[in-house]
Amino acid sequence: MANILMVVSAANSLTMRDGSEHPTGYWAEELVVSHRTLLDAGHTVHIATPGGRKPTVDEVSLAAESAGGQDRADSFRKYLDSIGAELSAPLVLADVDVAGYDAVVMPGGHGPMADLYQDADLGRILTAANAAAKIIAPFCHGPAGLLSATDDDGAFTFAGRLLTVFTNEEELGGGTGPNTPWFVEDVLKEKGAVVENGAAWTSHVVRDGNLITGQNPQSSEDVAKEVLKALAE
Repeated sequence: MANILMVVSAANSLTMRDGSEHPTGYWAEELVVSHRTLLDAGHTVHIATPGGRKPTVDEVSLAAESAGGQDRADSFRKYLDSIGAELSAPLVLADVDVAGYDAVVMPGGHGPMADLYQDADLGRILTAANAAAKIIAPFCHGPAGLLSATDDDGAFTFAGRLLTVFTNEEELGGGTGPNTPWFVEDVLKEKGAVVENGAAWTSHVVRDGNLITGQNPQSSEDVAKEVLKALAE
């Protein structure tokens, strides 16, 4: 069985284009579904955050209309409660040695746009994981965390790689809208990534070697399943 590092944002707000603070964190469905799928397959999952701070769930993601109904919202909340001890005391990202892990999984929510995208410790972990061909699997806004990985000359580690991410269309139509401070899709393209979009709000997973990415919350389970396939290879 594999050891999987799940890197989660520790941010609880995002500074918007107009300077206001927007409450945020991780998206419940993304963490719950991926964590549960990987755990149910028999693998070990360790959660890590910047500074080892307890991550904040985006409360919007626990609303019935966002979760796909009250039953799903309740099930997400129940699962988060069941792993509450781990969420309350995550690993400190700076202390993580990726050599002890087979995969790095990064769920989204807008939190990664506030901290993970420029976290030097995450950059170190991702660069080492990529060099060792370990599985790297960010999804929705999680691919913002890829931006932390650069070489000594500042070049983007994942330039030229095929991936997907929460799209501009989704951000404008159901995300934080025109007040979004920056668009992850645009910045990844500017840094040299090759972005492949699927239809908005439908599961879309892209694999490029050891890099597995998902477009949105609807992709959570399929990303986890693709990780399972990759681990079995």
